[in-house]
Amino acid sequence: MNANLSAAGPDPVSVAPEILAEIQAEFSREWQRLCDDARRGALAPPSDRRFAGNAWAANGAHLLLAHTYLLSARALSRMVEAAQVSEPLRDRLRFSVMQWVDALSPANFLALNPDAQQSVVESAGRALTEGLANLLGDVQKGRITQTDESQFEIGRNVAVTPGEVVYENRLFQLIQYAPSTAQVHELPLVIVPPNINKFYILDLQPENSFVRHAVEQGFTVFMISWRNPMPGDTDGVDRASWSDYLEEAVLRALAVASEITRQPQVNALGFCVGGTMLASALALAEARGEHPVASLTLLTSMLDFHDTGILKVFVDEAHALLRDHQLGRGGLMPGRDLATTFSFLRPNELVWNYVVGNYLKGQKPPPFDLLFWNGDSTNLPGPFFSWYFRNTYLENNLKVPGRAQAGGVPLDLTRLKMPAYLFGSREDHIVPWITAYASTQLLRGPQRFVLGASGHIAGVINPPAKKRRSYWAADELESPLPGDPNAWLARASEHAGSWWPDWAQWLAGHSGKKVKARSKLGSARYRPIEPAPGRYVKVRAA
Repeated sequence: MNANLSAAGPDPVSVAPEILAEIQAEFSREWQRLCDDARRGALAPPSDRRFAGNAWAANGAHLLLAHTYLLSARALSRMVEAAQVSEPLRDRLRFSVMQWVDALSPANFLALNPDAQQSVVESAGRALTEGLANLLGDVQKGRITQTDESQFEIGRNVAVTPGEVVYENRLFQLIQYAPSTAQVHELPLVIVPPNINKFYILDLQPENSFVRHAVEQGFTVFMISWRNPMPGDTDGVDRASWSDYLEEAVLRALAVASEITRQPQVNALGFCVGGTMLASALALAEARGEHPVASLTLLTSMLDFHDTGILKVFVDEAHALLRDHQLGRGGLMPGRDLATTFSFLRPNELVWNYVVGNYLKGQKPPPFDLLFWNGDSTNLPGPFFSWYFRNTYLENNLKVPGRAQAGGVPLDLTRLKMPAYLFGSREDHIVPWITAYASTQLLRGPQRFVLGASGHIAGVINPPAKKRRSYWAADELESPLPGDPNAWLARASEHAGSWWPDWAQWLAGHSGKKVKARSKLGSARYRPIEPAPGRYVKVRAA
């Protein structure tokens, strides 16, 4: 075992000799123990689910190989933690070693995976031919199939909450959903989803639709459905900037919903990147003396990008300059590239699991609506992406009043004083919950912060009827909330089930009185264009 780990720079990364000796000694002891157990036939299957099949347990040689692989992975991990490097470089080493270690798992190779070999034998070779067909199909699609996509169709069994498209321009369509209650709250709710994904993560199927739940609580809901820019588009959408999205999309959607419902203000909700755009748009409006929203909800959103979790391994000046050069004046950031990046944040779950099942065993993955959505990526206009990457992930400019601009207007998030409901997911690897919490120190109005269990998507999509997971809230705390997120957590109480009812109760308090629901959607000026979910969401990235 060598004392050097390769790094991004020309110099080797060293480990202190005494620590390296300790790692080597422990490796030797464990290796000897594994060999002794193997000789006695006492080698137990590892707990890692990649090696959980009966074929692994029944084959001593393959079982020893699995244990040796895991032992080597632990040793490499210890070397990374012991490396004498800066923390940013250590993060990159962790990520790089994870990629190589996960890729080289013996489970990923037919010659080394007895479970896959058994599938070939038991199927009389059919697993090989079907696996090859699956591989060729995915090569043509340019991505790994994670679910049986034939079982889903947008508008048929996903994104089926009734409504109408009441406005559209080159960047988005605005959907107004039909009421399902006799009375509705005066103020409508406008939802700004992330434009790096399709909106229907919030409207999957009736039993797990956030949109349907909101409608059933008596809210008039509007949803932005983002345009999926394509290489053949000729209307200049590939040159759309961050400022264009704030002006032409977010603020325009708020204005249309306000006009349709005849309310001077609306409530607004932003999810992930949609929350960053929404807060930026409201700061732009504030700088002009405009106050379009009565309350703000941010779900797993970042305004202060001081800690971006595992994504920070991709962030540096060289990468930003490359994107500025490639995309700053036009072009498209392919949705496929973004989807691949996010998949390799959790490679065992979102990549190699399907390599084994789809290609080595010839299986078809089961239908799962969330993974159908996950495979439906969107392209981004190059200037938008270039601005976003530099001003948020790299330079964290939105945090500093006046440093970031939109349309030549300095943005100051600290001037936003409307009531805010902020949600983070405790196991979120894309928006760490402490970073979601950091928004409490920028916004100046009354705030409620809620922490949900699970990750970036599962933490948000948690319908009450399932009675799953939990959330934390500190009901006795009032704004301003403590600057230390762990101080907040120490005073928070855990509540069983979904956070959706908590949010609905909070939003009702900022939505005005109940009025009779209108049977017709849109207005004289904004007549329905087509039924929800509209045609923009059905355009798939190449």
